Amino acid sequence: MSQTQPAHPITRKWPAQFPDWLQLYSLPTPNGIKVSVMLEEVGMPYEAHRVDIHANDQFSAEFLALNPNNKIPAILDPHGPGGQPLALFESGAILIYLAEKSGQLLPLDAVQRYETLQWLMWQMGGAGPMFGQVGFFHRYGGKDFEDKRPLQRYVNEAKRLLGVLDQRLANREWIMGRDYTIADIAVLPWVRCLHVNYEADELLDLPSFKNVQRALAAWLDRPPVQRGLDMPPAPNGK
Repeated sequence: MSQTQPAHPITRKWPAQFPDWLQLYSLPTPNGIKVSVMLEEVGMPYEAHRVDIHANDQFSAEFLALNPNNKIPAILDPHGPGGQPLALFESGAILIYLAEKSGQLLPLDAVQRYETLQWLMWQMGGAGPMFGQVGFFHRYGGKDFEDKRPLQRYVNEAKRLLGVLDQRLANREWIMGRDYTIADIAVLPWVRCLHVNYEADELLDLPSFKNVQRALAAWLDRPPVQRGLDMPPAPNGK
């Protein structure tokens, strides 16, 4: 075991067994899955630490030192820009960082690059928040609200967004065509969540979005995705 660790408070609560590897602090939620899948896809050595939100780990001083917004996922890269440690939160920012560091899954062509980032932002600003509200009002705390107008609002918007995605995937293997990118890694965990976590198949008529279902099935067949979905608690080196 190495005697050195990144000089960051978070390592006091989650000591690194392999401090030279990228450290991931996360859970297998859609946003957490984005980063663990990305790390598996690019083959970057990382050590995963489970943040127990039921124990309020996300509000601990150590975690807040890394992410003052108290949300997962977050990373600590001991070999960031200029060879200095980099603490980073927000799943979209992390995907861009890992793509640029690895030179993978983000096109070099300027037009293709910005179009990929466009779909990443579409997920972050639209699909993620709207699908999450469907989950809240359909399956979790909001399901007992007598007023069903909030649920219907988010159901309508989720269906609209699924339609946008379904149209985009018509005659395309992935969101950007033949090339698999961080756009797919950002979007598809949220589509999976609608079925696996929110049980909203009938509510949203998910089977009717055939192109979306095809892309999701192809994504789930990828071995790095299968590994990333588990967000292993043990170190995962390549």
